[in-house]
Amino acid sequence: MRYLLMIAGEEPTEEQKIAGCGGWSDDLLTRGILVGGGGLHPPATATTVRVRGGDVLLSDGPFTESKEQIGGYAVIECGDLDEAVDIAARHPAAAYGTIEVRPML
Repeated sequence: MRYLLMIAGEEPTEEQKIAGCGGWSDDLLTRGILVGGGGLHPPATATTVRVRGGDVLLSDGPFTESKEQIGGYAVIECGDLDEAVDIAARHPAAAYGTIEVRPML
């Protein structure tokens, strides 16, 4: 089953940026678990899209104001939720942010 890991936290420190995933993604690629993923530009670069009454409404920036922001994502293929949670817990960002794990359709 595929799971989406949404990696969130406050703006990373320079040390955290330099450390990156610390080999986490390389290991998962080698094992055939990581399907895809990537980092995101800061929330200030976002464009939020809504359609109301047939009109397309655009807003600069993220949908919500929050200290935490989605900084990246990973799509993994694994046996069950327990394995997905174990993989998410090993991501370096889990030590300073949050990883939301969601099954994909």
